[in-house]
Amino acid sequence: MHVATPLHEDELMRTTLAAVAPGTELRDGLERILRGRTGALIVLGTDRVIDQIATGGFPLEVEFSATRLRELAKMDGAIVCDRDVTKILRAATQLVPDATIETSESGTRHRTAERVAKQTGFPVVSVSQSMRIVALYVGGSRFVLEDSSAILSRANQALQTLERYKQRLDEVTGTLSALEIEDLVTVRDVANVLQRLEMVRRIRDEIDEYVLQLGTDGRLLSLQLEELTAGLSDDLGLVIRDYLHESRGEHDLGQAIANLTAIDAGEILDPAAGAKALGFTVVGDALDSSVSPLGYRLLSKVPRLPGAIVDRLVDHFGSLQKLLAAGVDDLMGVEGVGEGRARLVREGLSRLAESSILERYV
Repeated sequence: MHVATPLHEDELMRTTLAAVAPGTELRDGLERILRGRTGALIVLGTDRVIDQIATGGFPLEVEFSATRLRELAKMDGAIVCDRDVTKILRAATQLVPDATIETSESGTRHRTAERVAKQTGFPVVSVSQSMRIVALYVGGSRFVLEDSSAILSRANQALQTLERYKQRLDEVTGTLSALEIEDLVTVRDVANVLQRLEMVRRIRDEIDEYVLQLGTDGRLLSLQLEELTAGLSDDLGLVIRDYLHESRGEHDLGQAIANLTAIDAGEILDPAAGAKALGFTVVGDALDSSVSPLGYRLLSKVPRLPGAIVDRLVDHFGSLQKLLAAGVDDLMGVEGVGEGRARLVREGLSRLAESSILERYV
């Protein structure tokens, strides 16, 4: 018995959802099948295993189209397409997967679809004639396609939540900037920013899934999502790089991000969880202990300053406070920083310091 391993099951599911999203030829064909009140079993890919479990029917090797799919679905048996859904390779064939493969489905078509997906590793689409639903089987996962209006309704609700989350994130990052200028940052302040960044990332990923399912119907949603979350990953990485040295743990950037991602939804608002993700030991009053940034995040806000120069400035001065105190001559001591760039850094940091303090106290 050959059973496919789900090494890339999530990635394959996303690819399959994109292939059946509104605006695609395959989705058009599936909707035609639903309107025609017939069922269908469609395998998206072929190899020797498919050849072994497929019997009867006839080979086609014709270009894929929604109308051809609809007409071929009128016949009994399965339809086999190539992986990219550009050709219909076989029609009216009977699929006989290994009967020992477990399945939770009850209907014959769905049981076959689940077993074929598990055995071959190829996505299988099952259209139920009686229930009028389209189900995708990818590895051991099952996904039922929904109408675009239902998905769009949930997506718009999620977008409103994202807007509120982003507003709160802007507030806490603004506060962090002011505290960094005054050298008054605590572990709690850093944890609060990290948690807000993680909350925004999670809701962004949820909306991203809706965009994928909506296909062409999700273009406007995609633009709104991009506008709200542009640079989010960069901000998260910069905050972690600024404070990772203070935790004195063995964490690196990738480990800290993985730790944040792994925080349970019920603990995401607990500052201790965010602090632990960064490697801080949270005992007693540890959350209120002082920490100082290296300066990556604020330097990234200085216009026209390359990342390599930011790294050299941080390596040379070792802390944001020393950077803030540095004069033009001091800055020119860093490799690659001439007088023009030194003045750019000096004036940029001064403006950031002034605006951050004003926003905090005015």
